[in-house]
Amino acid sequence: MNFLELEQLGEPDLSICGLRLWIHGRQFPDAPDYWDGNWLRVTAYCNYSHSAVRIQNNSCLRTDEVGGFLAGCEKLYSSLSGKAELKCMEPYISVEFSASARGHIGVSLSVTPDHNKETHEYEDEIDQSYLPAIINSCQVILERYPIRDPGMKVRPIAS
Repeated sequence: MNFLELEQLGEPDLSICGLRLWIHGRQFPDAPDYWDGNWLRVTAYCNYSHSAVRIQNNSCLRTDEVGGFLAGCEKLYSSLSGKAELKCMEPYISVEFSASARGHIGVSLSVTPDHNKETHEYEDEIDQSYLPAIINSCQVILERYPIRDPGMKVRPIAS
């Protein structure tokens, strides 16, 4: 992904250290149900001095996963202890925040463009002052793409 392609994407919807995420919409815009209706199409780009990796327009993130990450970040920000995780059902993107001494937060990122061939893992650190922007970004994503049918986490049994 070159700089022109990144410019055309505009501002990312979520930025965490070297990771940038752009949300392009729902995978199934007309699906009202929990299981199909919450998939988001995402472009992810992670860039550090030693490597860069991208996932382009892939349905690898769900609105409920963003909601879980938001809740974890809010708790982490208020208590300055514990963890917050972006736990994705698909193995393409993973983010974990771990609180440490003096308001520092360890960041573990994993981006897997092809889960059969390669995974890129990064370790970083942020200050607690970065959390409000991340929390706000997650809230904006969920305002644009609310979690559909959040009470229906168990698939109905086919008759």
